[in-house]
Amino acid sequence: MATRPIEIGPAGIQAAHTIESLRLARGLSQHQLAERCTALGRPLTNIALSRTERTRRRCDIDDLVTIAAALGIPPAALLPRWTELGVASRSAAQPLNRVQEALLG
Repeated sequence: MATRPIEIGPAGIQAAHTIESLRLARGLSQHQLAERCTALGRPLTNIALSRTERTRRRCDIDDLVTIAAALGIPPAALLPRWTELGVASRSAAQPLNRVQEALLG
């Protein structure tokens, strides 16, 4: 029985693009960021990071938290902002909606 890969949704795609943008803004190669993640206790290869950034690999929550720490940012900074209508642009200054408030406290 063949298994079908789980599709990466809009939040995963946005997180992947944000990881790449922040990595490049900090002047880090994929290899350097992967080394930082490994040093933090979450082994990650540059190939896995490349696949994550190109949305060929899902980024699980443990990877996301470690990548954020390696980039020196809170994990929420890698996630898109949500509005009543769905995902909003990271650059949009949207107030938190009820779902975000409930999740983030």
